[in-house]
Amino acid sequence: MGPSLRLPFLETFLGAEADEGEWILHFHCFLLRDRQGHVTLVDTGIGPTSTWAPAPGALLSELAATGLAPGDVDTVIITHLHSDHFGGTIADGQPVFANARHVVQRAEIEATSVLDPVRELLDVVDGDAEVAPGVVVRLTPGHTPGHQSVEVGDFTMIGDVLHHPVQLADPTIRYVYDGDADLAAKTRLDLVGRLRAEGRLLGTSHFPEPFVELG
Repeated sequence: MGPSLRLPFLETFLGAEADEGEWILHFHCFLLRDRQGHVTLVDTGIGPTSTWAPAPGALLSELAATGLAPGDVDTVIITHLHSDHFGGTIADGQPVFANARHVVQRAEIEATSVLDPVRELLDVVDGDAEVAPGVVVRLTPGHTPGHQSVEVGDFTMIGDVLHHPVQLADPTIRYVYDGDADLAAKTRLDLVGRLRAEGRLLGTSHFPEPFVELG
């Protein structure tokens, strides 16, 4: 389990927004390795030198514990370009995963220079696409314009569609840092409804437990 951070949230009830205190957010990335040895990394976390997080990211040491080096990663999927999901992508101005395609939605990269060090490695997609063997990205906007979720088999990595378990019980509960709160709420409602109907396993970026079964 990675570091955690306390952040405020807003709850919408009968059309009124009220400050309900703090949530504790945890930080999780996901590593996928298929039987042919293709390695996909979903998000790169807060990075080793974050100035705002309570502790540095430990992605590289976690990778090493699985017997992998950064050069072994074939595909990096960035759910969106907030620093707690993208922070481990670049170090000292250079790509950390120099052998990997970096998959980002086109709507996410418009008018930003943060990706310049990995510009030659980008695989820009528009909407839903299979980006690695059996690995599908789906556009799930609202938190950011080009936020994407990731599906493989019956497993869905939801990025920041959901931030806290209470949003599973009530997807209309809003998060203060959603870029478009109305669109984010609609995306949550649609996605949670579909995932429940399909009984999928969730990979959560900020829940205390990274894996949640729906059924």
